[in-house]
Amino acid sequence: MKRIHPRDLLTNASAELCVLDVRTAPEVAAAGLPGALHIPLHELTPERLRSELEKSGKQGSCVYLLCQGGKRAEQAAQQLTGKVDLELCVIEGGMNEVQKCNIAVTQSATTKPMSLEQQVRIVAGTLVLVGVVLGTWVHAGFYGLSAFVGAGLIFAGVTNACLMGKLLARAPWNK
Repeated sequence: MKRIHPRDLLTNASAELCVLDVRTAPEVAAAGLPGALHIPLHELTPERLRSELEKSGKQGSCVYLLCQGGKRAEQAAQQLTGKVDLELCVIEGGMNEVQKCNIAVTQSATTKPMSLEQQVRIVAGTLVLVGVVLGTWVHAGFYGLSAFVGAGLIFAGVTNACLMGKLLARAPWNK
């Protein structure tokens, strides 16, 4: 899988450049690259990519994958490798690095939406707290909820695959 620093890619960008943003819609609305295609990671299929490329008229030989920090772009590359006849290249550091390089981005006039990572932290923390409170005052069996969330976080850390994040990405407020 190829990687490229945003400065190297975007400082001399042309209209032919095909950037695919795999973040959620609220993340793209908060800050996005002008002219980038948008398909959230959980909706990304080779067929959908081909359709979006055809609609946009971008028929280059390389698709540059972008997310917030780089992990979802890597997952997208793994998901598409061998299924599309295009070179796939991950933009290192994602939008975080794009913004550090002072590259022009489009921004929504509305308030900044909560990132998927923040949402996962809030839900996980709430479930752990609820499990502890209910385990203490209602029934000790509720401690299992906290243990389940803790095991899920360990699994997500080890495998770099977060089921809660995937579920939250499909939530209506992230569309």
